[in-house]
Amino acid sequence: MKSRRTAVFWVVALLFVAFLLYSTLGSQRAECTVCIEFKGGARCATASGADRAAAVQAAQTTACGPLASGMDDTIACGRLVPTSATCTGE
Repeated sequence: MKSRRTAVFWVVALLFVAFLLYSTLGSQRAECTVCIEFKGGARCATASGADRAAAVQAAQTTACGPLASGMDDTIACGRLVPTSATCTGE
């Protein structure tokens, strides 16, 4: 009885993990690499998103993270036009 309960638990756990992976990765339809120059520093980052705009925004936010210090810099860096942006997917 106990081993059957354990087996059912593991099957349910695996199905749950499979569902999470499918729902998370299935919505990521575009992947973009964005390069930013800010305050004398340069950084590139890659991110994925539901579309190109979302992927570019996520990559720019990631690239700005190490370059910006404080909220003002983060906002200013996020508003820059990337020096380069290459995308695949939608």
